[in-house]
Amino acid sequence: MVQSEVAVTGALQTLSPHQGKIVVSKPPLIAIIDDDESVRVTTDSLVRSLGYVVRTFASAEEFLRSERVDDFACVITDVQMPGMSGVQLQDHLRAQGSRVPFIFFTAFPDEKTRAQALAAGAICYLTKPFDGAGLIRCFDAALKTHDGGAEG
Repeated sequence: MVQSEVAVTGALQTLSPHQGKIVVSKPPLIAIIDDDESVRVTTDSLVRSLGYVVRTFASAEEFLRSERVDDFACVITDVQMPGMSGVQLQDHLRAQGSRVPFIFFTAFPDEKTRAQALAAGAICYLTKPFDGAGLIRCFDAALKTHDGGAEG
């Protein structure tokens, strides 16, 4: 079957001449969770520049109150935040059966926390300040994991 893909306002249209249908798929929805507004804004800008839809949250609790928790293709979160930490959020979602990929970043690296996050399936554990290229590599790996059916 011959197909062509055309970017249309952030969505991908797949044209199938044999089926006579146009299938529009939306770009993945990405969550960015950090209590530091400047980190949220900077990370949001980078991820949006890659063509993804982003929602930002100032805390894990705010994220959990979102009506779209199950719609996210990736969670990018700070490790240490007031209230629930990023690692506690990952544990909470795993306990509910979610397999959404996590990328962690922290200004206070700790080997025990790093090992815990990675053992629970985190894709990356970055130290602030991190470079955009490093985050993009982690992000690409996370979305490949998500697309590969790792989420259940």
